[in-house]
Amino acid sequence: MSALQADAPPAVEAERRGGARAVLALARFEARRTLTSVPVVLAFVVYVAWIVWRGRASFDGYPALQDADRATQGMPMLVGLAVMVSTNLGMLRSLRHGTEPHFAVLVVQPWRRTAAHALSVVPAALLTAVCVAGQFTWEALKPGAVGHGSPAELAVGPLTVLLAGALGVLAARVLPSPLAAPLLVVLLLFTLVFGAGPSGEGGTSWLAPVVAAISSNTLPSDLLGRPAAWHALYLAGAGLCAAFLAMLLAGGRNLVVRAGVALALALAVTGGVLQAGGVSPSPELTAARERASVRPEHTCVEHGRTTYCAFPEWVPRAETWAGVVDRVRALTGGSAQDRPLVVRQRIEARYGLDSDAAIPALAEPGQVTVGTAWGGNRVPEFSSAVAAVLVAGSEEAAAEVCDGRMVTVMWLSLSWMDDPMDALRRVRLDDSVRGSAIVLAPTEPLSMTEGQTDVVRRLLEKPPAGVGERVKAHWAELASPGVTTARAAELLGVAGPGKADSCEE
Repeated sequence: MSALQADAPPAVEAERRGGARAVLALARFEARRTLTSVPVVLAFVVYVAWIVWRGRASFDGYPALQDADRATQGMPMLVGLAVMVSTNLGMLRSLRHGTEPHFAVLVVQPWRRTAAHALSVVPAALLTAVCVAGQFTWEALKPGAVGHGSPAELAVGPLTVLLAGALGVLAARVLPSPLAAPLLVVLLLFTLVFGAGPSGEGGTSWLAPVVAAISSNTLPSDLLGRPAAWHALYLAGAGLCAAFLAMLLAGGRNLVVRAGVALALALAVTGGVLQAGGVSPSPELTAARERASVRPEHTCVEHGRTTYCAFPEWVPRAETWAGVVDRVRALTGGSAQDRPLVVRQRIEARYGLDSDAAIPALAEPGQVTVGTAWGGNRVPEFSSAVAAVLVAGSEEAAAEVCDGRMVTVMWLSLSWMDDPMDALRRVRLDDSVRGSAIVLAPTEPLSMTEGQTDVVRRLLEKPPAGVGERVKAHWAELASPGVTTARAAELLGVAGPGKADSCEE
């Protein structure tokens, strides 16, 4: 009789066991399954290996952080695709194993189980954020780093993983088939390959998760004009919308789920519309790019006889440029050692990150152009520009040098480097050390004839000290217009060209 009169457990206890605590417990279990699944483990291994491999030599050791933040966005897509497949398979596990009918007796409703699967993506996104932070911090701590990163750009990687995982959950509710996730992977890859241009031209290209716009044309942070914050809002809204839609399709009809769908959709639409409107540069940005290209507002510092004028973010790099200028100047003779120079940083920003337009040579005497990139091939290119101005007087005059002065220019430019022959190869357009070639420079390129190449190669094979003494002793003639390559070789103590240079005939 006492058993019949016992009070039944309160209904609220069942509800509590089916509430937030149960959802979080299931989310932890599914998160552990996701993080230890083969696709996700492999994706993170590849991701970390890529960060280590790339970080050792990325940006030639001289990153601009407004480019380094965008460089973190590509590889998280690999993690996102793996997470999407794993969460989708986790959602369909009960169907594959035939245990779905048993879930009907549990107090955790289907929409709550769906919410738990959606929450299970969060740890993978947080781990991605750690990788993104590690990659960016590595670049920021390099001695040659300049510029400023964008938190919105850095958020794209983790948000991409969240969106991909939410899409995996939604796909399992829309199409409960193991084929859903592979088809979704193909669709996303198609969107990435064909949906976005190289730098995100047009508003529709920003509907893709990643519009990294990796470009060789580095611009100051305030001239990028990328709607990064709106894109981050769009990704966050799209991910939340996919998760709440999955819960709605699983039977969640309460106010929280319906409000979540409406709010997330509003965020996604707002971010999508505003990012599309932010792709085209505003009149203020267009005017700022025009000023930076034509009348830049520089900060100038002096090192010895040289003044360095650069955009504020690049001023710390003036000492690095000074190291090159001082080495080249020390090899010259006559008045060149004391001639004032102005190293002026110049960009072409009027066409955005896509611009590959050549920067015209400066006609003012003693003016040398330097770009925003540094390291690697940029060092011998800048060194050649400095040597050419010290010999010819100006960049415009240097672009027309065809006589034996080119021998002097190239020896000044390369002889002080650790591997002059390799530097000669890298500074030439055809990556050769024989024959005629175009010599790259920050502005108009220089040109070397076959005979000049032969003489320069012989000079670089000799000890630089002995050649340096001859350069100083015969500087006036070596830097005189009209000096032939054969005469320059004679003055410097090496064999002349086998035949007359075409421009000297």
